[in-house]
Amino acid sequence: MKGARRGREFRGKRYWLVGASHGLGLALARLMSEAGAELILSARDAQALDAAVAGLPGKARALPVDVGCRASVARAAEQLGDLDGIVFLAGVYWPMRAQDWDATKVEAMAEVNFTGCIRALGVALPAMLARGRGHVVITGSLSGFRGLPGAIGYAASKAGVMVLAESLHADLRRSGIAVQLVNPGFIRTRLTAKNDFAMPFVMQPEAAARIMFRHMRSGRFKTSFPTLFSWIFRGGRLLPDWIHYRLFPPRE
Repeated sequence: MKGARRGREFRGKRYWLVGASHGLGLALARLMSEAGAELILSARDAQALDAAVAGLPGKARALPVDVGCRASVARAAEQLGDLDGIVFLAGVYWPMRAQDWDATKVEAMAEVNFTGCIRALGVALPAMLARGRGHVVITGSLSGFRGLPGAIGYAASKAGVMVLAESLHADLRRSGIAVQLVNPGFIRTRLTAKNDFAMPFVMQPEAAARIMFRHMRSGRFKTSFPTLFSWIFRGGRLLPDWIHYRLFPPRE
């Protein structure tokens, strides 16, 4: 995109942030609001959304939605109006080994993290296609590059949205709709607070949001961070199975 070299402009643009009541989503909302974007913040917790909107410097409103529920997304679609962009950040997470399989939690991770992304895009993308312009940002994860121990449900759901973003980019890169994928590592949030293991290169939400927003201003498709930590996961795709599984032994 010719204009991408100058940096994408957000002032006066209208964005739907899905999963923006806490953590990375809320930190990103603050940066986008400061940059002049008009925001629609969505998540399940209406009270947290109201507090998030009240703390933003620019124009914003709350739109509660449960992306794990088709009817909830359909109701939200009726109130969205025209959008310049959508950022999907919603996710649920429980650390889990196959030996501890909890069907309810595994299905929730698939339903919210992956199918929820499909639902949100399903109501936002058609109007962008009709206008021939738009911006789609999907949040993946370093855990989505390859299967990991103790990541039943979560890693698979993130791999799904990452491949979804790649397919969207392949289809839409000459359509006037920019598609971007952001793959963060560990971020200190309510979700990662469930981990009982060391989290290398863990970041605060504000630091991660700055990297994400810088990427959103660019014309590049994908970013994975922290950079040094991401090399392990990106390079892992090229490793033979026997090396990969020795690097990531089963968790007790």
